[in-house]
Amino acid sequence: MCGIVGYIGRRDVAPLLLEGLQRLEYRGYDSAGLVITGPKAAGLKMVKAKGRVRDLEARVPKRFAGTTGIAHTRWATHGAPSDENAHPHLDPENRVAVVHNGIIDNAAELRAKLGADGVVFASETDTEVLTHLIARSEADTLEEKVRQTLKLIEGTYGIAVMHADFADRIVVARNGSPVVLGIGEKEMFVASDVAALVTHTRQVVTLDDGEMATLKADDFRTYTTEGSRTTATPTTVEWEAESYDMGGHDTYMHKEICEQPDAVDRVLRGRIDDRFSTVHLGGLNLDAREARSIRRVKILGCGTSYHAGLIGAGLIESLARIPADAEPASEFRYRNPVVDPDTLYVAVSQSGETYDVLAAVQELKRKGARVLGVVNVVGSAIAREADGGTYVHAGPEVCVVSTKCFTNTVVAFALLALHLGRIRDLSVSDGKRIIEGLRRLPAQISEILTMEDEIKKLAKEYADAKSMMFIGRVRGYPVALEASLKLKEISYIHAEAYPASELKHGPLALIEPALPTVAIVPDDDLLEKNRAALEEIKARSGRILAVAHQEQEKADHTIVVPKNEDELDAILMGIPLQLLAYHTALELGRDIDKPRNLAKSVTVE
Repeated sequence: MCGIVGYIGRRDVAPLLLEGLQRLEYRGYDSAGLVITGPKAAGLKMVKAKGRVRDLEARVPKRFAGTTGIAHTRWATHGAPSDENAHPHLDPENRVAVVHNGIIDNAAELRAKLGADGVVFASETDTEVLTHLIARSEADTLEEKVRQTLKLIEGTYGIAVMHADFADRIVVARNGSPVVLGIGEKEMFVASDVAALVTHTRQVVTLDDGEMATLKADDFRTYTTEGSRTTATPTTVEWEAESYDMGGHDTYMHKEICEQPDAVDRVLRGRIDDRFSTVHLGGLNLDAREARSIRRVKILGCGTSYHAGLIGAGLIESLARIPADAEPASEFRYRNPVVDPDTLYVAVSQSGETYDVLAAVQELKRKGARVLGVVNVVGSAIAREADGGTYVHAGPEVCVVSTKCFTNTVVAFALLALHLGRIRDLSVSDGKRIIEGLRRLPAQISEILTMEDEIKKLAKEYADAKSMMFIGRVRGYPVALEASLKLKEISYIHAEAYPASELKHGPLALIEPALPTVAIVPDDDLLEKNRAALEEIKARSGRILAVAHQEQEKADHTIVVPKNEDELDAILMGIPLQLLAYHTALELGRDIDKPRNLAKSVTVE
């Protein structure tokens, strides 16, 4: 949920840390701080500030030299945003500095014990406990001080630690929150996300849970929290530094919406097999005999990934004729679910680090289940924990709310459904039909993007609403759920999504002129039933914005999108609603890339 960046080498460290924090600000942005030292520095020097990275930058003195440092941008879990609660946290002697992502579950107990020993806390955070414990350790090395402390900790963490007595190193550790090492030429980096590293190096090492590392300017080594050495082989990051720039757009969200034609082309590239009217998904590690033995598919995700999973479940049932459903991973992991050996479990996460999804994967693996991952980040925790899977190849997504990752994830599910279907009973002609539909998607998304001016006008029309209803039926319902979430996330307008068939079972009581309804109305076998729902709303003087393949007589406004195959229409019908949410938020003056109270990568419970 927060961003960590660190550096040790020969360069002036403060500008590097600030640059890294700016690239990680989407992970947390209620406060920020940095601490530095160097060969000529007397101890640790720290600056912290409530607010954005720019507020921190304004506080950094012009003379603030050092060659080693760690920095942090925070999303609050313990304590309100303030200078005191910002990271890094120092001990009273200013010898130890810690930055931390995650949550220490037994922090209250440890604070009480430390308080009884006379420790006075300067913040409300759980992280400060780590600082005091490390400072009080009598071990001879920084590595051992950190190891001793971690044995006392219950919870999740990605940490970076500096000590004035060991100024030649940074010690880092991971358990449930990402830590990535960047390997340079006589310099080393650490971050919670490769976004902070790619400007300087594309050679990275991703730590596993229970793993630690010591970084020096010319070397690094990895080992377990028990002290055993581990072997770390650097890999090359596939994304360029330019991928994280705005590219001439006013916001990352707008850029990422506009990137969707290329992103969808990328997830399809090299995977289509015209000879057999199927697709190649080699990373599944699932042969044809194993695929035919699957009796059920369970998809697990959170937020937008859950909505993509709902569409994915429908695609798998439709094309592969395997019973499939989706469930929030955050609920699944707490209800003691029955784990069936004939069920294929699919974990969905944009970052590949979403804690609720990762914990569900680990529980499933413990119980012997087969788990596939559908993620965007190569080498992420879920990708490594799963038995196999597929990458969605959306490219970096910086805006807190997901657009292109959602679209690419749904396309990836279409590929998975086609693959399973052709192994089972899907005909060659239906396989060919779906492939042709998939190939049409990039051009059709581009066509929808040309409607932006029209959608912008509609956003002005509806921006005064205090609440909105979104409805869809069967394939359209997950589209309504995702569109409702997008509007809530960035405009702060209350929105609810319902199956259109459920209107008469309660929600019709809310319909009035002040409550607009956005209706998903595809040209499929449910068209007339969807039109009947519009009649019910209009009979109660409700305003209607339809997203459809043709003008809808009962709607006040209709966004007409191009038609694809029935199974793939949901992919296209979500695109204009991303633009509607975007322009509504723009009209209301919201901070679109960094909506209040939210962070991009949810690595805490």
